[in-house]
Amino acid sequence: MSKPKFYALIIGTEILNRRREDSHFEFVSKALAKYGYRLSGSFIIEDDPKLIVKSVEFIASLPNSILFSFGGIGSTPDDYTREASAIALRDGNLYTHQEALEIIKRERGEKAYPHAVKMAELPAGAKLLDNPVNKMPAFYLEDRFFFMPGFPQMSHPMVEKILEDILRDKSKKEYRYTLTALTRESTLIDVMKKIPEGVELSSLPKIYSDGVRVTISVSSENDNLAKEAFGMFINELENKNIPYSIGEK
Repeated sequence: MSKPKFYALIIGTEILNRRREDSHFEFVSKALAKYGYRLSGSFIIEDDPKLIVKSVEFIASLPNSILFSFGGIGSTPDDYTREASAIALRDGNLYTHQEALEIIKRERGEKAYPHAVKMAELPAGAKLLDNPVNKMPAFYLEDRFFFMPGFPQMSHPMVEKILEDILRDKSKKEYRYTLTALTRESTLIDVMKKIPEGVELSSLPKIYSDGVRVTISVSSENDNLAKEAFGMFINELENKNIPYSIGEK
């Protein structure tokens, strides 16, 4: 996979009804940034088995996608993710993963039955992720689809380990240049249309009591391309005598 695209799937009705605050988005974003990557998408969905299936299928259909899924892999009746992942990515069946079963029995003893052992029922071909807190394993498929607990203290160390393994030799440097101009965003649309391929553009309009502003940010793995695009905006602003400052304000 030459250029992986990362997606977060955050499963939990309790987040949508505000009984719990999400912390996965911010964490994954910062963890990826250390390697020069970012999330291509993040989804918060309720505990609905059909919605989980469709969400996993959609992300799996995207080129070079890597999924970090949080929540729903436990043993309670509303934990649907194990079965949903089997439907979306495998034959729809769950199978007893012997290594996972032995870990659960070892850690829980007699309390492993009748419920905890259900966490060893995984899709075909599942591999295990170590759980640093209670040892109950998470799992992944195809080295692309990672299914972890909803608890941040369990899943976030897993994400760090996964990224280290995936991106150890793929870290990239991103060159970014930013300016803020005293004008409307629409003033620079013609320049935006001429941005060269390989440059990512961000335009953020702002309204203050003393007038309008727009913050323009360009970035690329190619520093020359990023500078070229940035220079196009500066030339346009100077030609129109529009005040600007380098940086975001």
